[in-house]
Amino acid sequence: MEIHKIVIPTPYEIGDVNAFLVKGDTLSLFDAGTKTKDAYEALKQGINDAGYNLNDIEQVVLTHHHPDHAGWVDAFPKANILGHEYIDHFLRKNKDFLEYRSEFYRFHLKRNAVPEKFIEKYLENREEMSYFGTIPLTQLLKDQDEVPGHPGLKAYYTPGHAESHLIFHDTKSNSVIGGDLLLEHVASNPLIEPPVNLTLERSKALLEYRNSLVLLKDLQVNKVYAGHGNEITNVSELITTRLERDRVRAEQVYDILDKPKSVIEVTQQLYSSIYRTQLGLTISKTIGYLDILESEGLVKCEVIEGLNIYSRS
Repeated sequence: MEIHKIVIPTPYEIGDVNAFLVKGDTLSLFDAGTKTKDAYEALKQGINDAGYNLNDIEQVVLTHHHPDHAGWVDAFPKANILGHEYIDHFLRKNKDFLEYRSEFYRFHLKRNAVPEKFIEKYLENREEMSYFGTIPLTQLLKDQDEVPGHPGLKAYYTPGHAESHLIFHDTKSNSVIGGDLLLEHVASNPLIEPPVNLTLERSKALLEYRNSLVLLKDLQVNKVYAGHGNEITNVSELITTRLERDRVRAEQVYDILDKPKSVIEVTQQLYSSIYRTQLGLTISKTIGYLDILESEGLVKCEVIEGLNIYSRS
């Protein structure tokens, strides 16, 4: 796989994001950075450094819908835009979807006993859509699809970090364009998001994420081209480390449940120093660890007076 890495700045704490220019029968860009001026200039320069210009890009393939990956599709109005169907909601920004999205978060935050003042602040942040692109998908990619113009480059659906997440396995080089599934120095966040079927029922993001890591491990790839940071070659070892750390955190959550508690109460103990400023992340992680424990029969969840209350089984 002939691949050229482009490092793009983001306004987020995670730092730079990586896009990958891949030359096959088609010239494709995998991911497109955040829709900011600095990101545009870095993306343009990276493509120029590879010997091309923006108009040469024939298709943009998105690993997932998060804005640091799906922002600058707008720089390629003549290219085909490919990705999971879920991404299209964020590119089209349909009013009904945005209202449903707010309803989903409000329902689950209330159910998990998050105070109203935090809910309003969280929803304000979630409404920030300016970093997303606006050109809709022209072609949908599903699990096991081959990427057009790249024989042997297959998509795998890997939810957990994002409902729309895909990785792309090149059978010839046995390498993967991995999006945010596996990162070198930080664990990807198992974010609670509205589900693909657009109901109020939430996905079990951390359980899905762990299954996606196992899928990647079973591919036994030589290298992962990660969405942030360096390429990864110790793939199996790093996945084992990530899974073990989840187990340690889940055990900490079990210890916190010395009596029945709401999710926000567990979150406040587990992430006492950061939960106020990183509510979505910390709530998502706490729920994920509770999902692990519940799946193993170690804890149970009961709805009491409209709140999810967890206790040891």
